[in-house]
Amino acid sequence: MILHRLSAGWARVEMVAAAILAATVSLLILFNVATRAMRQAVFWVDEAAIYAMVAMTFLAASASIERREAISITLIVDMLGPRASRFFWLFVDLVTLGAAALVVWTCWIWFDPLTLIAVDFDLRAFRRETFNFIYAEPTSTLGMPKFWFWLVMPVFALGLTLHAVSNLVKTLAGRVPAPVARDDAS
Repeated sequence: MILHRLSAGWARVEMVAAAILAATVSLLILFNVATRAMRQAVFWVDEAAIYAMVAMTFLAASASIERREAISITLIVDMLGPRASRFFWLFVDLVTLGAAALVVWTCWIWFDPLTLIAVDFDLRAFRRETFNFIYAEPTSTLGMPKFWFWLVMPVFALGLTLHAVSNLVKTLAGRVPAPVARDDAS
């Protein structure tokens, strides 16, 4: 189904972006260690590393939903039969979709694109109209508007929604994850 292929493809994009951001975090931290050792600290590096790590986390979290690899406790579902297991996964998928819808709604209110368009992208008029300073708040050391870094949230919200819908359709079609194999010898 095209929905599942789209979800899997988007998860691959998210993981590649997360891997690039993980490498960026590592390089920024190494750069920071080197400059501090030379007593020439570059203060914006800490903030850039934090923003890269946050973005990496959101992208990887979304991809983990597509793969159903998010952290979970499978004690109950492993004891259930096939029919009960399907209902359990249906419940999990519905809760995930509900959470995704909540994040989409929150991003819509937070970024308020309709008002931004209505005021012709005039940020002062936007602030005056909404008392929302999302587009005006600068980062502490980078000097950039924070909203550029916060844009990971709508990307996360849309990816999470795509993956949740795909998983729900799979569950409704009877394709539920197999129980995790356990090594009872330990």
